[in-house]
Amino acid sequence: MRIPFDNPKIHMYTRIRKSPYFYASARHGVQSYSVCNRMYHPRHYDDMIVEYWKIVNDVTLWDVGVERQVEITGPDAFTFTNLITPRDLTKCEVKQCKFVLNTDTDGGILNNPVLLRLGENHFWLSVADGDVLLWAKGAAVNSGLNVQIREPDVAPVQIQGPKSKALMTDLFGEPILDMKYYFMDEFELEGMQVIVSRTGYSGEVGYEIYLRNASRDAMKLWDTILEAGEPHNLSPIGPCQIRRVEAGILSYGSDIALDNNPFSDYAFLNPYEVGLEYTVQLDQEADFVGKEALTRIASEGVKRKVVGVEIECDPLVGYIEDYLMVMEGDAQVGQVSSAFYSPRLKKNIGYALVPIELAELGSSLTIRSAVGETKATVVQKPFVDPKKSTPKT
Repeated sequence: MRIPFDNPKIHMYTRIRKSPYFYASARHGVQSYSVCNRMYHPRHYDDMIVEYWKIVNDVTLWDVGVERQVEITGPDAFTFTNLITPRDLTKCEVKQCKFVLNTDTDGGILNNPVLLRLGENHFWLSVADGDVLLWAKGAAVNSGLNVQIREPDVAPVQIQGPKSKALMTDLFGEPILDMKYYFMDEFELEGMQVIVSRTGYSGEVGYEIYLRNASRDAMKLWDTILEAGEPHNLSPIGPCQIRRVEAGILSYGSDIALDNNPFSDYAFLNPYEVGLEYTVQLDQEADFVGKEALTRIASEGVKRKVVGVEIECDPLVGYIEDYLMVMEGDAQVGQVSSAFYSPRLKKNIGYALVPIELAELGSSLTIRSAVGETKATVVQKPFVDPKKSTPKT
């Protein structure tokens, strides 16, 4: 079953922001956009299976200017940043990156940004779709801490795929190969100021290039990368959803903050429900937001869980428009949030939120959609490369 992704039309107008790369990426024939952080987000330039093989076999360039940076500086920047994530930042070096969560007082996940530590008291939170800037400003108001919080003129692109290292070496020289996974450094590229990190949203070897003065230099950076990428068969694509599901990466807004569908109780999922408990360090000294609630949840356990599933039906090529229902008899007990056909595995794979009693590996689920019912099985995730050996190479 091939699910169309090109209708209905999305309107282009002033209410929704355009990334600094918008007109650069549009030249390649964007077929579909999503909206993230109130900004147009290019999703596909070609058939999604074609794009999948491009990222698996070659190297790809993504316009991810929608990843807005929340910059935290000032004398108390470390103390404040350590309060708005349950991950212990005393274990984060300068020029290191961390995958972190922002949690509310109930322990629910408000966002899952990548944190970059640029200096002792200088941080960027590269956020998924959500108002982290406003939330951080609100958290700072009565904190008594001396911090400045703003959105800088910075926009990232992602370079993802097995030929990423060759392309990045052409751009930045041999020293780029010394950069460790989830670390970063500052570079100058043809007069442009950039920060490069060994991070990405694909499970492949990859980098992110954060461009300073992006409103001025975005077109120049895009064209510089395109030119350097020609010998490596570089292709502009959007974030590859098939590949990120294979890699066990959860999408904020679909798989984590399930709050726009009839099944949801409008309570944000917590780290233990989505399998991200490794980002919560309860034994640290900092009294971070949500610590009391997460301590209780860790002790009591959870009643629901996001699990990996294999779905028995024709290939799901495209995006499911609505959450698929997980049924127990005539009652809905859960939902499938992401589901895609993996050309490599030759299976439909995805994520489902289910009651804890159905979360065991091997559990059989009944999935209902508009075209009927089918079976699914709870399986281990990530589906491919569970130890992340590929991106760590």
